[in-house]
Amino acid sequence: METDLNTIHVFKTNIGTIEPNSIAYQILNGHPEIVQWSIDCEDVDCVLRVVSETLKPEEIIKLIRDFGHACQELS
Repeated sequence: METDLNTIHVFKTNIGTIEPNSIAYQILNGHPEIVQWSIDCEDVDCVLRVVSETLKPEEIIKLIRDFGHACQELS
């Protein structure tokens, strides 16, 4: 399956680790509109990539901020 580049959203966060039992992991993994996601915890910007055909960047930012993390869209 080919991914449309318009469905990949990239954000700078302060999520330093992502454990399977963490709230961030559970919310991202369980969200019905998120096809795929990853966080590069080795990167200084803790880059979050989210693949979703329906979520807008501001919705993803709110989702991340709601569980206590900083989140800013990267262009």
